[in-house]
Amino acid sequence: MVAAALALASAGWVVSVQQMQGMDMGAATSLGSFPFFVGLWVAMMTAMMLPGALPALAAPQFAAAYLAVWTIAGLAVYVLYFPHGTIVAGILTVAAGVYELTPLKQACRRRCRENVRSGSQFGLYCIGSSIGLMVVLLAVGAMNVTWMIVIATLVVAQKLLPPRALLDRPLALALVGLGIAIAAAPSAIPGIT
Repeated sequence: MVAAALALASAGWVVSVQQMQGMDMGAATSLGSFPFFVGLWVAMMTAMMLPGALPALAAPQFAAAYLAVWTIAGLAVYVLYFPHGTIVAGILTVAAGVYELTPLKQACRRRCRENVRSGSQFGLYCIGSSIGLMVVLLAVGAMNVTWMIVIATLVVAQKLLPPRALLDRPLALALVGLGIAIAAAPSAIPGIT
């Protein structure tokens, strides 16, 4: 199961990188047509979220249910997302940093690290754990491979490492600082404008 999940995640990265070429317009990125977005979103979530779920993946049905939850989250993203400017990107990034400090985030993060009975339940906890970081990705460049790598690395680290204030608070503060920098001086942040 682990080898299959890693192979799927690798395929997700290949598809994502290929499909995102030429699409990155920073905060003003368009998501494309609905069918294109859903296909790309599934590839992105397979690439970004499946590796962090490896300790909990017990069966193909579990993995499929887990990815189905992330796909449904993608449908919400498609409905709610709009190309935006750097002020909105900065505000969303600050909000994501603040969310990282909330009890809800911490509770979801703990539950996302535990074995649960269903992939859908696990997926819901992992969405609660990762939503702030995903908002950052959508705010700064939904189709930016570099930001996808950064966010995926943070998501996997948070899923595999136990919560520690020594690590979690600086990340939250860094996101707040990044959000302020994006709003105040977007040209100083690569890939934002």
